[in-house]
Amino acid sequence: MSPRYRNGANQAGTVIAIVADVMALILGLWILMYLLDANRANDFVQFIHDAARWLAGWSHDLFTFDEEWARVVAGYGLAAVVYLFVGHAISNRVHRH
Repeated sequence: MSPRYRNGANQAGTVIAIVADVMALILGLWILMYLLDANRANDFVQFIHDAARWLAGWSHDLFTFDEEWARVVAGYGLAAVVYLFVGHAISNRVHRH
């Protein structure tokens, strides 16, 4: 295998891991902003909320806890963990080949 090919695979794996980390960071940032009661009228807070809602669309209302904060932490937190796990698993697989 040529060094150039391996370098490309390493770069692809690194990009996949970084994308997964950024997705999890956005979700974690929204959880933190929600728990700290960030001003939702702020444009940055609204952007993070919209991005997190889109990223966690599949897990947003998955849990039915009585407390809303628990639903936010569980729903968005699950999405963040899944993105990290799957993203890094794919990244590691790409690095090996």
